[in-house]
Amino acid sequence: MPPLITPKVETDFCDPHVCKRCADQGSTCCNLEPGEESECFPISEMERERILEVIGSDKGGFVQEANRSSFVENMKRLFPKEGKLIDQLFPGAKFHLRLATRTDGSCVFLEADGCGLPREVRPYYCLLYPFWVTGRRLTVFLSSGCLVVNENRDVAGVLRAMDMTDAEVRMLHGRLRLAWGLPPEEGMPLLEQAFTRYKKTK
Repeated sequence: MPPLITPKVETDFCDPHVCKRCADQGSTCCNLEPGEESECFPISEMERERILEVIGSDKGGFVQEANRSSFVENMKRLFPKEGKLIDQLFPGAKFHLRLATRTDGSCVFLEADGCGLPREVRPYYCLLYPFWVTGRRLTVFLSSGCLVVNENRDVAGVLRAMDMTDAEVRMLHGRLRLAWGLPPEEGMPLLEQAFTRYKKTK
């Protein structure tokens, strides 16, 4: 999970092909460096079930990953004012689910022409990237490999290029928070943890 920073170059138009252009240049946000798999974002049970409804079976798409301290610290960086909640949701003796990756670090759902999952069932983190919301502030992840970030100088430019609105990003972020077990907005009370509890598979 890369750091959060506002980028510094600008484009004034929507570019529906920016992710394809990015993929043509090399690694994308669907690739991890081999060895960094344990730092991958978590998948909630709700998100997993939504994907399974489409692909029909597990097909090796998910991996159980221990809640290592480095993963928990990354989560706390994403939610800097909610460290205690993160500790409750991802205790050190437990585990979480993530998307499976191939030996080269690419997501198992990544195909030659992009993500093999229909957009409506992709994990919320995938739908949000490169955007994030911290408190009330909309920002983007600093990623040297993300073309839309490199080509735009500010969040407004990235929104235009991705053909997204501020409201859409905040809605997706709220849904991600709920799926991961957090309240829909920072500062709200913790809700029943229905979607982040996994049954450990054999």
